[in-house]
Amino acid sequence: MILKTLKEVLKEAFNNCGYNEDINVIVSNRPDLCDYQCDDAFKIAKLYHKNPILIGEEVTNKLKELDNFNFYFKEVTFVKPGFINMVVSDELINNEIQKMMDDEHFNLEKVKKETYFLDYGGPNVAKPLHVGHLRTAIIGESLKRIINFVGHKTVSDVHLGDYGLQIGEVIYAVKEDGLSIDDITLEYLDEAYPRMSKICKENEEIMQRCALITKELQDGNKEYQEIWKKIYEVSVNDIKRIYEYLDVSFDLWEGESDGYKYIPNVTEELNKLNLLKDSEGAKIIEVKTEDDKKEMPPLIYQKSNGAYLYGTTDLAAIYERVNEYNPNHILYITDLRQGLHFEQVFRASKKWGITKDINLEHLGYGTVNGSDGKPFKTRSGDTVKLDGLFKQVKEAFISTKETNKDMKDEDLDILVNAIIKFADLQNNREKDYIFDILKFSNVVGKTGPYILYTYVRINKILNNEKLQINKLNNEIYNKFDRDLRLKLLDLNTYIMTAFNERRPHHIAEYIYDLCVLCNIFYQNNHITGLEEDKKQQWLLLLTFTNKLLKELLNLLAIKIPSEM
Repeated sequence: MILKTLKEVLKEAFNNCGYNEDINVIVSNRPDLCDYQCDDAFKIAKLYHKNPILIGEEVTNKLKELDNFNFYFKEVTFVKPGFINMVVSDELINNEIQKMMDDEHFNLEKVKKETYFLDYGGPNVAKPLHVGHLRTAIIGESLKRIINFVGHKTVSDVHLGDYGLQIGEVIYAVKEDGLSIDDITLEYLDEAYPRMSKICKENEEIMQRCALITKELQDGNKEYQEIWKKIYEVSVNDIKRIYEYLDVSFDLWEGESDGYKYIPNVTEELNKLNLLKDSEGAKIIEVKTEDDKKEMPPLIYQKSNGAYLYGTTDLAAIYERVNEYNPNHILYITDLRQGLHFEQVFRASKKWGITKDINLEHLGYGTVNGSDGKPFKTRSGDTVKLDGLFKQVKEAFISTKETNKDMKDEDLDILVNAIIKFADLQNNREKDYIFDILKFSNVVGKTGPYILYTYVRINKILNNEKLQINKLNNEIYNKFDRDLRLKLLDLNTYIMTAFNERRPHHIAEYIYDLCVLCNIFYQNNHITGLEEDKKQQWLLLLTFTNKLLKELLNLLAIKIPSEM
């Protein structure tokens, strides 16, 4: 953690000048001028009512008086009106990289272990998985891995939509179509769900009958429970198949239905606190506050017909999670458009008091769009199913190069995953993005195939040479070498930023930048035929770079193919 090292050195210099404050050091955005920079002379100037130029010059001179100045720096300069620019020494760079090499966790910042509960706002049972379900799985899996990697414990729940109106609609279809339970197949669900959804939008009477079926299912109607179990089994088996293909896993396969056994306890506690109010036959929880600048509707806890809604089962799920897992944080990874719902749930739970010591976060994401800037669809206007997307991506990748069709099926599946995941995770999760299949399937550019090609290419070099050392010396041989090493030292910043902001795109950005520098290094430094000492140093550097790349790709749930 070179930034921590530099902060300590600068803090001592500021203290020795009489300024006893915390100091910050950042990576320079002008690498042509310096490696790292400190602009805290401005902050100190305000606190001590002095000129920042005087402070900056004073601290810079104090740094140059250090007995071990040459261990830390090649050069330190003060630039008016208040910037301390640092070019670090080769010895410090290699010393910090060696610490990363010698530590199985890359000498990352240590954290106090906490428990994070991740709710993936999973897909609705009885409905085929489509592109709209992609981001929850990809972003959620990456966040889970990042949180674990930093040092925390996670509990993940797919949290299926398995007890809502869509189940009532499909049960209605099964009854009307005169089917037995054994007739309920995946193909039938794929047809029945959209058919009933369309009918219910056009026919209020049928929609109300489906709503009544849903209510009776929730109340324990045995016939409906049997049909529901079959729908659940058929649908969830397919959901698990697709999540397995995406290398996405969950500790819990719970859903709305699992919350129903906790509703009596929740209702009792809410009534004791006088939080449930009557409103036109329904039960609601008022969640608006005096300082709200826009309308904040109440959370509907129970409909006038006695049915429960998402808000109710989400509160019941919180009750279970607090009592079973004692989390410090509960994170919900869903579409941004569910923001109001979660704001209502969070406010209700805080009024209840059950989450007073728990951090609740809705990590919303934008939509996956086609080239027209609208949600990704087939040419006929239908939502693209995930199986169809996987097939399209595989065909697009094969078309980019003649020899791709000869790759192993396992490697092709790895590439499909890499294309989809890197295309998604390189974007700030809150932003919509355009999924261009041909662009993201190319081995050139900011793509999954480019990243994997870099790794495989470097790995081929390493397999053809024999590494015989495990320690760096104090030399850096040229600019391309130095640029790569400095980027390796940025690891902690990117990992902790991705964790703190809950945004995997910081890691995707770092991986891409590291691959670019690694390719530049490779193109300008030919290892074959080098003198042995220099060759061994560069082999060690590349070995560590690839080790780091593999670990970071794992944080994005991207595997490495055997060849490309």
